[in-house]
Amino acid sequence: MVCFPPRHKRVSPRRWLNLQEYQSKKLMQDSGVTVQHFFVADTASEALEAAKRLKAKEIVLKAQILAGGRGKGVFDSGLKGGVHLTKDPAVVGELAGKMLGFNLTTKQTPKEGVKVKTVMVAEALDISTETYFAILMDRSCNGPVMVGSPQGGVDIEEVAATTPELIFKEVIDIFEGVRDDQALRMAANLGFKGPLERQAADQIKRLYDLFLKVDATQVEVNPLGETPEGQVVCFDAKINFDDNAEFRQKAVFAMDDTAESDPLETEAAKYDLKYIGLDGNIACFVNGAGLAMATCDIIDLHGGKPANFLDLGGGVKENQVYVAFKLLTADPKVEAILVNIFGGIVNCAIIANGIAKACRELELKVPLVVRLEGTNVQEAKRILSESGLPITSASDLDDAAKKAVAAIAKK
Repeated sequence: MVCFPPRHKRVSPRRWLNLQEYQSKKLMQDSGVTVQHFFVADTASEALEAAKRLKAKEIVLKAQILAGGRGKGVFDSGLKGGVHLTKDPAVVGELAGKMLGFNLTTKQTPKEGVKVKTVMVAEALDISTETYFAILMDRSCNGPVMVGSPQGGVDIEEVAATTPELIFKEVIDIFEGVRDDQALRMAANLGFKGPLERQAADQIKRLYDLFLKVDATQVEVNPLGETPEGQVVCFDAKINFDDNAEFRQKAVFAMDDTAESDPLETEAAKYDLKYIGLDGNIACFVNGAGLAMATCDIIDLHGGKPANFLDLGGGVKENQVYVAFKLLTADPKVEAILVNIFGGIVNCAIIANGIAKACRELELKVPLVVRLEGTNVQEAKRILSESGLPITSASDLDDAAKKAVAAIAKK
């Protein structure tokens, strides 16, 4: 996952694979992990029937959108809150009627909010103890690691910063898997005692089975809790997937919900382009994530603002260059385009041909600054020079950023 300098504001959240809460719970349920009993509904009548079928003492109704902050969100129907508790199934139907088909606005959604198409009707359980548990890939350990803390239900980064002694780690041998002694030790460190320690250890092992089964890079449960009745339950989970495993996780990736994603990001992904919208006006067309971040930084240094992060990758083809330009020019905020290519695997001549074709066919109307270096760069420069197109060449990244910012200032 690409990390961005904090000063470049994202327009919308981005995850390689977007799963709704109920989808993650279903994956956990299928692996024998204990979760709340739940049903999914697309209409108010279905929600009412689901609430009756649960036969629970208390019911929680949750609007299913990808953005966080649902509990404090507001619907354009006038309903406040995307999460509601009730003991009356009839109320579930009424509330669902004010959620489904209406836009929910939270601190993480666009201003207009996101339309709710599905709700989750679940058994509400009391939590007597909240802990944190995660399994993630750790480069420093060359494999998966378990991380846990008896301080769950809160921001784990804050726990790590203020009370690091409450963070416990167990390195997992990828060939052996989670050993019984490791699972029991982690359960004890989380604060589970007596029969609950064995129950928690069993949940830990099942979560690791899920981690392997779906090619996850992270399975985070916060909280992994204990109910007053003495049951260990995974109340909320976040699962990150390895996008390189899509070819063997077709069923999982088929659940990807792109409805809330930036349409440009979704379109770019179809052509193996990594596109992320930012809030500036200088489009960045780059190969390599590190070079893209450096380009954003240098633009910012010279007083400009990047409009996007577009990474072509290594095995780029001429058609991808054309598609990339089509995406960049589709953003109405873009007032200039900066191309910064360092050709190692990438052939600069392919880039140049793609640029020339895109400029002609798309009738580019914004200033274009190009900096090319590396493989076949002389041929690439010749192609652009003989194209007759109004392209501004740059000697290096600093020069390119200056010229892109200046081009906008002249307009």
